[in-house]
Amino acid sequence: MESEKYKIGWKKLKEVDGSAGEAVVESLNEIAPDLGKYIIEYEFGDVYSRTGTSLKQKEVAVVAALTAMGNAAPQLKVHVNGAINVGCSIEELVEIMIQMSVYCGFPAAINGITILKEVIKERDIKFNPVSQNSDENRFKTGTKWLEKLEEGHIQELKEKLDPIAPDLVNYIIGHAYGSVYSRKNLEASFRQIATISALTVKGTAQTQLAFHVKAGLSVGLTKKEIIETMILMNVYAGFPAAINGLNVAKDVFKEL
Repeated sequence: MESEKYKIGWKKLKEVDGSAGEAVVESLNEIAPDLGKYIIEYEFGDVYSRTGTSLKQKEVAVVAALTAMGNAAPQLKVHVNGAINVGCSIEELVEIMIQMSVYCGFPAAINGITILKEVIKERDIKFNPVSQNSDENRFKTGTKWLEKLEEGHIQELKEKLDPIAPDLVNYIIGHAYGSVYSRKNLEASFRQIATISALTVKGTAQTQLAFHVKAGLSVGLTKKEIIETMILMNVYAGFPAAINGLNVAKDVFKEL
């Protein structure tokens, strides 16, 4: 007999992932039906049904996380479809993938874009990409964005990196923020959700995660939205990653 949690989860799974999500669960019936049950009851019945973030925010977080992890291409494809289902535009998804090149490398971003291309083709979506030529003064643009996210952060970077790799500071300011973060088609709050998600699941950059938790608050995210995003990450990277992320967030909230 189906539990109430199962019914709630099944409804939410169909709302987000549609037939692609149903196919994943059905594929497990021959070998691990309980895993399919846990996906429905826990992932969608418990976690996805939580309030505090919209379904669009959740899917932005999951697409970013799975791109950053780089080891779950089939699941990333399901969630690219899910992101479109809940209102993400192709332009926004392209921007998420491009942004992930800064936090998890170009290969992961390229692989994410390749999956997005497959989805566009399969859904017969008409999409004409428009190149966003980099501002000639990338360093000035990057400086503006970094100071907006946290005043004094550039000086902090210089103090840490100038003694060993001063060019890296220029690359962070000029490329990561001057070329990538300043791009159009994705709101700053979604950029921060994507980055917080990626750094949470990677689990190897607590200092940078702390900065982006602060930056998230600076661009309008609430504490609850940040907490809910990290809780969601337990589904994709495990409880330790979510716990460690939440501990970073707790320290930031306490500091502020």
